[in-house]
Amino acid sequence: MTILQAIILGIIEGVTEFLPISSTGHLILAGKLIGIADSNFLKSFEIAIQFGAILSVVVLYFKKIFSSRDVWKKVFTAFLPTAIIGFLLYKVLKTYLLSNAILVVWALFLGGVLLIVFELWHKKRAVAGDEIISYKKSFLVGVFQALAIIPGVSRSGATIIGGLLMGINRQTIVEFSFLLAVPTMAMATGYDLFKSAGSFTFSEFHILAIGFVVSFMVAWLSIKWLLHFIKNHTFIWFGVYRIIAAILFYFLVIKF
Repeated sequence: MTILQAIILGIIEGVTEFLPISSTGHLILAGKLIGIADSNFLKSFEIAIQFGAILSVVVLYFKKIFSSRDVWKKVFTAFLPTAIIGFLLYKVLKTYLLSNAILVVWALFLGGVLLIVFELWHKKRAVAGDEIISYKKSFLVGVFQALAIIPGVSRSGATIIGGLLMGINRQTIVEFSFLLAVPTMAMATGYDLFKSAGSFTFSEFHILAIGFVVSFMVAWLSIKWLLHFIKNHTFIWFGVYRIIAAILFYFLVIKF
């Protein structure tokens, strides 16, 4: 992987991490599109730079993160299902799922259809939603997040839809999804580097650092934009985007 390719993937990660369009799916397909050879380092890179994007949450929500113990108890409760499922399926994820472009395309397409249908249905309900998340709902949000072990599903999309289904206020579940990403990706990155970093070269660590920093800076802007966007919009256009992206990636990456 070149420095330019690392920057490109860092930008893609920063833009897509907190949007319901699957950052992992975009990284996998973009990597194939720009000609990056499949390797153990690439898979670790795709996991680690997501933590770079997640650190922007720590910066933006610093006061909230360290001022409320109750918030973090609920975040940890939500993290448990993902931690257990991720640990059990780690080998399956790295060996089969993170290199399966066809799976990603299908997940993007079907996820886009589901997102549109859900938002149209949810709009008719016209429910304001709860601003406080219970421990039970926190755990269930974590179960929804665990679905994102399938590349293309979208971690943020799964948690947000799950929260809305349970009657949680839209902005509340979006912010909770941001916070939940911190332990989720910190653990995923730490565990993966523990298992794989010993085989990396010095130049690969350098490339990883570049992608990490780029994803952090871009994600910081992406979060602010999304929080402004959700005040007056649903996620229907993200569903439309997913469908279009799936079709384009199919022809650009798989068909040809």
